[in-house]
Amino acid sequence: MGLNNIIKAKFLVEGQSLKNWLFIIYIVFWTLVLIANNHFYEQKMMKVKDLTEQVKELRSEFVDKRSELMQLRMESNVAKQMEFYQILPSSTPPKKVKVVIEKEKKWYEIWD
Repeated sequence: MGLNNIIKAKFLVEGQSLKNWLFIIYIVFWTLVLIANNHFYEQKMMKVKDLTEQVKELRSEFVDKRSELMQLRMESNVAKQMEFYQILPSSTPPKKVKVVIEKEKKWYEIWD
């Protein structure tokens, strides 16, 4: 008899059916909340995946540009580029210049 009542859905129309309806609405509400939560979670995971790929691309681009910059900054490459303007590297090596600044003596340091 219990299975027959469930199949005919008599628990939704007879007696204390309000309790049953409230319980069903409660279950449906939490089911929808869980489905929405799962949907938002999957969206966040997709965004994290896209951002991770973007970070990898930017990192590889950074490394590429850094190595390109190192090549351009090399003295031999700079010398080649300056040959066009007829600016050649010096044949004599640079000399170190040492500047000595003498400290002014104060009037009270004269007798030292």
